[in-house]
Amino acid sequence: MRKLPPLNAVRAFEAAARHESFTAAANELCVTVTAISHQVRQLEAILGHRLFERSGRAVVLTADGHAVFPLLRDGFDRMASAFAAIRPPADGDAITVSTTRAFAERWLMPRLAGFNAAFPDLVVHIDATEEIRTPGSDGVDLAIRYGRVDRAGEKSVLFNDRYIAVAASAICPPNGRLSIDDLRTRSLLAFRWKNAALDSPAWSSWLAGSDHDLGREFRISWYSEEPLALYAAERGLGPLLCSDALVDEQLREGTLRRLDGPALPGFAYRLVDAPGTARRKSVTAFVDWLRGEATAFRTAPQQIMTRAA
Repeated sequence: MRKLPPLNAVRAFEAAARHESFTAAANELCVTVTAISHQVRQLEAILGHRLFERSGRAVVLTADGHAVFPLLRDGFDRMASAFAAIRPPADGDAITVSTTRAFAERWLMPRLAGFNAAFPDLVVHIDATEEIRTPGSDGVDLAIRYGRVDRAGEKSVLFNDRYIAVAASAICPPNGRLSIDDLRTRSLLAFRWKNAALDSPAWSSWLAGSDHDLGREFRISWYSEEPLALYAAERGLGPLLCSDALVDEQLREGTLRRLDGPALPGFAYRLVDAPGTARRKSVTAFVDWLRGEATAFRTAPQQIMTRAA
C-alpha cells in the first residue's frame, strides 16, 4: 500500500511551484491563497522539510522543493495523459495550434475547411504569433515552428520549403517564361525577419543563379513584416523572394507567377507536442490530417519545383 500525503496538498504544492506563485496556483485550482498556503504548510509538516522560502508575497523553492517538484509535475502530466488517451473526442472538443501568422494565413487556413468537413465536432483554435508558445503550458496543444532542424528532430518535420521569386500576374507579360528583366521598372521586395537566428535566403543569392542583365542595378524595398511584403507583391508593387509554401494557393489560382530562376533551400516546418504527454485523440486526428496535407503539398505537380541550374 502506497503511503501518500493528502492529494490536495500535493496538488497545491505542484501548482504553486509551477507558477512560482501562491496567487496563480489559487486561481488555477479555484481556491483562496490562504488555502494554498495552508495546504503547502501541511505538506511541509508531513514531510518534515520546508519546500518554499517565503519573503513577503514572493515564494522560492528550497533545495528539497526543487528535488521533488519535477517528479510531481511529471507524475501529474502522466496522469493527465493517461485519461486523455482514452477519452474520445467530445462534441466541441477544442484543439489550439500555435504558428506564425504568415503560415497560418497563407498555408494552413486555405486547407482548414477540409479538416472541419472531416471532423465537424472538433474545433480548431489558431494562435498566430511570432512568439514561441510552449505546448502543454501556454494553453496550446500543438505548435508548428519554422527553422533549422537537427538529426534528432527530423521525425517532427512536416516539410521543407524553398525560396522562389514571384510577382503579381497583373504586372507580368501575358505569355512565355517570366524573367526578372521583364520587371526592370519595379523594385525588388524584401522583408526583415524577426528571428535574427535565421539567415533568410537573399535576393543576391537568387540573382547569382538566374539569367539577367548583369549591367542592371536593382533597388530593394524593405518591409518590416513578411505578411506585408506578401501583400505588396500581390498588389503588384514588385517581385518578392519568398517561401513557396506561402504562395502555393496564389500560384495555383494564377494571381501570382513564378519568375524564371533558382529555388533556394529554405527551412523546415515541424510539429512540436507537449513534452512528456500522450496526444489526445482529437490532437492525433489533427496531426494525421496535417501530415497528409503536407505530403500532398510536396508531392503534387507544381510549377514551383527547382529549376536546373
